[in-house]
Amino acid sequence: MEAKDLLRELKRTVDELAAFNEIGKTLTSTLDIREVLRIIMQKVSELLEPENWSLLLSDERAGDLYYEIAVGQGAERVKGMRVPMGEGIVGWAGREGEPLVVPDVHADPRFSPRVDAVAGFSTCSALAVPLRCKGRTLGVIEVLNGRSGEPFSDDDVRTLASIADYAAIALENARNFLRIEELTVVDEHTGLYNSRHLHRQLELEIVRARRFGHPLSLVFLDLDHFKAVNDTYGHQTGSDLLREVGQILLARLRTIDVATRYGGDEFVVLLPETDREPARLAARRLRDALNERYFLESRGLSVRLTASFGVATFPHDASTGDDLMRQADLAMYRVKETGRDGVQLASEIPVSAARSA
Repeated sequence: MEAKDLLRELKRTVDELAAFNEIGKTLTSTLDIREVLRIIMQKVSELLEPENWSLLLSDERAGDLYYEIAVGQGAERVKGMRVPMGEGIVGWAGREGEPLVVPDVHADPRFSPRVDAVAGFSTCSALAVPLRCKGRTLGVIEVLNGRSGEPFSDDDVRTLASIADYAAIALENARNFLRIEELTVVDEHTGLYNSRHLHRQLELEIVRARRFGHPLSLVFLDLDHFKAVNDTYGHQTGSDLLREVGQILLARLRTIDVATRYGGDEFVVLLPETDREPARLAARRLRDALNERYFLESRGLSVRLTASFGVATFPHDASTGDDLMRQADLAMYRVKETGRDGVQLASEIPVSAARSA
């Protein structure tokens, strides 16, 4: 090997070690997955110098890959695009779980021009390496058109495979952290958020509503005669019924709404950017959904259920999160006192009734 080639190889090794060291430090210093992936993709650029490069993550439910990070010509146009497993170079690497280097994509039948057409880019050579962990493909890093127009080498494959290992570790760590975090904020019986998350989210939504001048409504609901279900059929059956109630709430609410099990047979729903009348309508829809349902059919039963709903709205009914909860709670108890199975706005409670409560 000539001295010039030896120096080039030595420089590459030093650059790789420096890059891996920085990635390793980032992995141990933060759980912010976007920051870790940003550093990783930055090192891909510095070490391999491709024209375009991207990170696609695996959607296991959909069975495809989607562009999480894209850099280069037409990058903004491909962000969010999905590639079925097996389609194109990147889809092949994702499906097979193996690196794939293609010196001339136009001579390879696995190449798909679909993404190029969207990006307005012309791929000549490609290298795709999967992110693998515990036998699963978490994503794929793809680099297109190497430095000075040269095809990607075996050394490039080795370098990118090492970077992909770091990326897989980062993704797995982040997902494990999210699973642990979910255990602390999700109610085990209903799958809804718990009261711990509710109080934190309520304060955030109050700050947001105050900042942007938007209303925020809170619905407090309590199941009617739930104790009779537990007394008649047992607590395990009662837990199953609570889970079905949670499913109804999730099915009838918007993605921005926050449904929580407050405790026992009480539930609280946050409705961001929702004023009193729309909140009343949302509560009525939930009430109707409960009334129409036959519960516990999987257990061979046919239980009917009603609930009492109280609705309060910021800033009309309260100026703080705690007061908003209290006003909705008072409105719910007003329904309990006047026959159950209804919806009451806090603003419509007579002053004398509110004071006595």
